[in-house]
Amino acid sequence: MKFLKFLAVGILFGIILVKSEAVSWYRIFEMFKFQSFHMYGIIGSAVVLGVVSIYLIKKLKLKSINGNQIHIPSKNKSFVNYLLGGIIFGLGWALAGACPGPMYILLGTGVFSMLIVIASATLGTFVYGLLKNKLPH
Repeated sequence: MKFLKFLAVGILFGIILVKSEAVSWYRIFEMFKFQSFHMYGIIGSAVVLGVVSIYLIKKLKLKSINGNQIHIPSKNKSFVNYLLGGIIFGLGWALAGACPGPMYILLGTGVFSMLIVIASATLGTFVYGLLKNKLPH
């Protein structure tokens, strides 16, 4: 019962992503071919909102719902790690036609081929967990 509010927010977010066509394979394909601004507008507005939110959290020293101060640790300044990770993520996104969140939304809309993508993503996460200590971070 306690987690129903999170389920409701997740369902609402899924509906918004479907209605805005953010989970549409065609829109994602258009984005990777630089034919449409639609997805760049959605992603760009999310990035701007995130930057402003993090700035305000740090500047105003906001507290969590439990009353604890929110601490956001500094990120590693390494460019190569983020570049390689972004390329791998982008290739997976382009091949699957969905990034991690929308995979479940597409499954919920009846795109059952996403089961293969979800299984592959889970396997990839498991393999990363096995190799994590051997990879440069």
